[in-house]
Parts: sequence; C-alpha cells; structure tokens
Amino acid sequence: MQRIVVAAKAGADQPWLADAAAELAGQSGAVVDVVSADGLDIEAFSTVPRTEAADPARESAEAIAEQLRGQGIQAEAHLLHGLPVRSVLLFAEDREADLIIAGGSTRGPVARRMLGSVPIELIRRARRPVLVITPPSEPSR
Repeated sequence: MQRIVVAAKAGADQPWLADAAAELAGQSGAVVDVVSADGLDIEAFSTVPRTEAADPARESAEAIAEQLRGQGIQAEAHLLHGLPVRSVLLFAEDREADLIIAGGSTRGPVARRMLGSVPIELIRRARRPVLVITPPSEPSR
C-alpha cells in the first residue's frame, strides 16, 4: 500500500480516525492525504460564503494530518470544494489511492436514513477499497 486517503468530516474532532490511519500507514509505509470537503456544490446557491464552510473542513483535515505527522507518518491536509462523497472519490481517483478511510457515522439510525451517510455512499460508489472506522464506544457503567 502506497497511498491512503483519509476523509475527515468537516467540523468534527476525530482523533480515533487518525489513530487507525497511523496504524495502517505505519505498517505499510503509505503516504496519507487527509481530505475534508466544504460541502458546497455551487457557491452561488449557498446561504453562506465558501470561506465559512471551508474553515471547519480545513481545520478538521489539518488536525488529523498534524496528529499523523506527530506519529511519524508522512501526511498532508487538503481542502476539497464540493459535496463530500463526490469530492473524496475524485481526489482518491486522481491520487490513485490504494485505500480510502472514513469515520463511521455518529448519527442515529433515523437521521442516517433521512440525511444519508457519507461512509455508506463511499462504499457504494468507490472503485477502490473503503475502510470505515467507527468511533470508540464509551465504556458501560
């Protein structure tokens, strides 16, 4: 494995996603591209300027890339413009990624059904392997 694309959710803190990517990249020697999309398909139809949507995406990608670099992994953060699934898939194809890693949805089942799930769509539409990493469960009390 030479290249891994990690899809970071804009505005989310996902250190567990970085840990999983670091483990795989460390074992394989892969380079990691961390991407996050601003979610705006066409800025002209948006109610917010692109910069407001882009800042959380940029911060999420950079946080994971920074965590990876701190573990000795070669990683670079990338801000993508557009809807997350399409943007990630195009980026992964362009970079000829060997694997796409995405964080599992933290939405409940009803919200996932109504709003969709980026990891599920990546699995459905990708031409390359997709690994979905779920957030760690909280210990039972």
